[in-house]
Amino acid sequence: MALASDDRQATSICNHCDRAIPSSNMDLHFAHCSRNLEKCKVCDDMVPKIFAEEHFLSTHAPVACTLCSEKMERDVLDVHKGENCPQRIVTCEYCEFPLPAIDLFKHQEVCGNRTELCPLCHKYIRLREMNGHESRCNSVVNNVAESSRNTRQPDRDRGGAQRRPQHEFSPRMLLYTIAITGIAVLLGSLFFQRKPGDNEMH
Repeated sequence: MALASDDRQATSICNHCDRAIPSSNMDLHFAHCSRNLEKCKVCDDMVPKIFAEEHFLSTHAPVACTLCSEKMERDVLDVHKGENCPQRIVTCEYCEFPLPAIDLFKHQEVCGNRTELCPLCHKYIRLREMNGHESRCNSVVNNVAESSRNTRQPDRDRGGAQRRPQHEFSPRMLLYTIAITGIAVLLGSLFFQRKPGDNEMH
């Protein structure tokens, strides 16, 4: 037995349970410990010998998965059921139908080949290609719309530029019309005023 000491009381390490026991009680402790306790070979916990088998079965013994019946350590059972069990229930990414994971690949091979109408380009697209198609389709639609806006804007600008000269010349034409009309009225007045005088002279 290994000996250890502290400031208060000398202790010894029990060779059976590896606990520090007062040296004065070691003989009594060792007799009781070796007769009643057993070290678990898996976790090294000291358990009563009468419960050793129960401890192993309830804590360390392989257990069967209730879904696929595969046996495994108890501490990995939850991970197995949630991530690895071939019989765990998963859903199809295309139709959200629940089915065992082992059947998912074949199901999605068929389900993903179904087609649906794209609301943007009005073409029938496979479901397995729909996500990538929608991204590309959105990009194309946005580019076409932007190009259309850019094309119409110069047309509007040119149309405005063509209409402006008409507005610029309209006031001049109005002035010319007024001036010509005024001159015509003035000449007419002079002509009619002179005509009676000429008749009197004759």
